[in-house]
Amino acid sequence: VQLQAYGGGLVQAGGSLRLSCAASGFSFEDYAIGWFRQAPGKEREGVSCISRSNDITYYADSVEGRFTISSDSAKNTVYLQMNSLKPEDTAVYCCAIDLSGPPTRRLWPIVKIYDYWGQGTQVTVSS
Repeated sequence: VQLQAYGGGLVQAGGSLRLSCAASGFSFEDYAIGWFRQAPGKEREGVSCISRSNDITYYADSVEGRFTISSDSAKNTVYLQMNSLKPEDTAVYCCAIDLSGPPTRRLWPIVKIYDYWGQGTQVTVSS
């Protein structure tokens, strides 16, 4: 099982980026994929989660309406489209997989339920 996140970069406030999480060794359609971020000096926090098996997506309140999670089964890739970026979105973003099945709304942001993590990609939003 491997996950690789990429697509980060430097963008001005109000700009957009699209992150990708490429999966290998499994079909993500059977599991949930979460996006997390960690800013310097802060704990890792859940940003969004997608579960293709029951067609559910979740978002953190801080990104609701600005970020959109989606997937491409042919490419076995999950995307995070980030619009209207703010300086407080600056962080290392990474993706992870939950092999135990679709998480609930209460559980999806919890780091320990995820089994494998990919390396992160840096997102920097300048003011």
